[in-house]
This record gives sequence, C-alpha cells and structure tokens, in this order.
Amino acid sequence: MDSTIKFTANGERRSVTTDSERALLDVLREDLGLTGAKYGCGERECGACSVLVDGRRAFSWRTPVSKVVGKTVVRVEGLGSGEKLHPVQEAFLAEGAFQCGYCTAGMIIAAVGMLAENPKPTDAQIVAGMDRNICRCCAYPDILRAVRRCAGRNRGAEVRP
Repeated sequence: MDSTIKFTANGERRSVTTDSERALLDVLREDLGLTGAKYGCGERECGACSVLVDGRRAFSWRTPVSKVVGKTVVRVEGLGSGEKLHPVQEAFLAEGAFQCGYCTAGMIIAAVGMLAENPKPTDAQIVAGMDRNICRCCAYPDILRAVRRCAGRNRGAEVRP
C-alpha cells in the first residue's frame, strides 16, 4: 500500500508517494535521482549503499523508506556546500584514497558519521568505525591516511582494516 513519505534529503524537504516498505536506496536513486550511494552486496556487508540518517550511518538498501519519515538523510552528494567539498571528501582526494571509486561514497559517508561521533579516533577506532565497508581495490592504507588527516593526525603505523 502506498504512503506519502516526507523527509529531508541532502538539505531539501522531499515528499514521495510509494510503498512504505520500499528500500530507501531505491527511492533515493530512482525517485529522487540521487545516485551517490550504490547497489552492492544486498547484505549490509560492503557499505556501498551507506547514507547518513540523522547523522548516523545507515545501509539504505535494507532500510525501509518508512524509517526515515521526518528525518534527515545525507548522501555523498549532500556533503560540502556549493563548490566546496566536505573535509572528508578533500582528504580522500588529497590521499588518493580510492581506485575504481565504487566504494568511495560509502567509505566517505562511514568516515563522516564516525568522525562526528569521535573526532579524534585511534587507528583501531578508525578500523572499527569503517567496518562493513569493503574496498575491492584494497585502498585501505590510503583510506586510513585520509581519515587520519581529518582527525588532525596522519602519522603512525599502517593498519589494514
């Protein structure tokens, strides 16, 4: 049964009439044209579908759109402002923390959510915070450096998540 779902997506109030159990990822990509989050494993294991819901990472492929009524959803396109990238996006660019780019949006979203909760994480906390995000190109050392850069430190032993 269709319902009218109202929420904020990337700073803009949105209203969508759809099946309330439909995946948030489908609504964002197909109805709103926000394609930053990707289809991935379908099991909440790769992180490609990551978004922020009220500042916390959520896996949009498995989140029914009904769960975001009245909430704020941010995807990678909604970070930063105008022409200016978000500091995490800038750090990923500076550190070359991507190769094919498929996982990058999910990695950035996971890092933004983690750093909002813990702005000065240790390497072990970074690894734990980035858990459930997979980079098939194995850019993990560069991703770690990018997150360290955002935390104001970029030194220490290399740790592979």
